[in-house]
Amino acid sequence: MKKSILFIALLIGTTSCISTQSTLKNTDDNAPDLLLSQDYTFVITQYSTNKKYGYDKDYPVNIFFNNTKNETINQERFLNALAGPNGENITFIKRESCCPFPTKRSEMGAGFLDVYELKWNGQKEPLLLYLNIYEKGILMVPVGLTLKKK
Repeated sequence: MKKSILFIALLIGTTSCISTQSTLKNTDDNAPDLLLSQDYTFVITQYSTNKKYGYDKDYPVNIFFNNTKNETINQERFLNALAGPNGENITFIKRESCCPFPTKRSEMGAGFLDVYELKWNGQKEPLLLYLNIYEKGILMVPVGLTLKKK
């Protein structure tokens, strides 16, 4: 009897982790396809004015490009295009995956956001950015960052 109750509790717990409604606010299936520059970074032409863009799990940077099989490459293509607020070179590491959400672009029917930590010389605290490889959106530079000089 105890095993049955434990099994039912575990089943309910795992199925309730993923909502059937996405909380992502900035997806756009009509966004133009992403383009690669000659140095294999994404071409970014816009700066976000929304202070939540990239910094809030409901407003991640959506970097869907062709498919989700190139997860790390696509995140690096975005991050390598960025610089600190005064053009500083940035370094980044993946901290974690979090925040499951429903998506049609995954075999599982769910996606996860990846959290990256960004650092540069002279910075007081590292920045954390939420990246989403499953959905499309207008690709922009988050507030407080710039584009790397070519």
